[in-house]
Amino acid sequence: MSKVLSVSQSANHRFSKEVVEAIRLVEGEGVEGDAHRGRTVRHRSRVKRDPSAPNLRQVHLLHNELVEQLQAAGFRVGPGTMGENITTTGIDLLALPTGAVLAIGPQVRLEVTGLRNPCAQLDGYQPGLTAAVLDRDAHGNLVRKAGIMSVVRQGGTVRPGDAILVRYPDAPHRPLQPV
Repeated sequence: MSKVLSVSQSANHRFSKEVVEAIRLVEGEGVEGDAHRGRTVRHRSRVKRDPSAPNLRQVHLLHNELVEQLQAAGFRVGPGTMGENITTTGIDLLALPTGAVLAIGPQVRLEVTGLRNPCAQLDGYQPGLTAAVLDRDAHGNLVRKAGIMSVVRQGGTVRPGDAILVRYPDAPHRPLQPV
């Protein structure tokens, strides 16, 4: 079963987010009380480029299976460490297409917008972490494993243990790209 393992938020722009009991998502904006909440971009590097651009990175989801792989490789990571708002288990987030809708619990609906593009802040947290969340496929293409980004289509509260159901968009499906 696909479900929420942990939820996190931070009012400040910092690398990790604090694990909390629940987060409240606001339609079209993101996580209430989180520094990345907003209709327009909130990530500092993106604000510098175009502060009026739409915020396609309102909610960051990361699969706990990656957290476990990183822990097995010796990295000191856990839920919220890499800045995600929702840590999941039992769902292949990276295989979802652009536009997939995640129904979380009875209320929340998130639309998947793309991949998180890992940045140098990962190495600032722990050397080698950036390389550990990147890979190459059989054709030599870069594979980003640091989770996915989404926007809030229907708000509500998310708690650990909430079920996650996926609604796929009409075909043809578009693979995730960095946003």
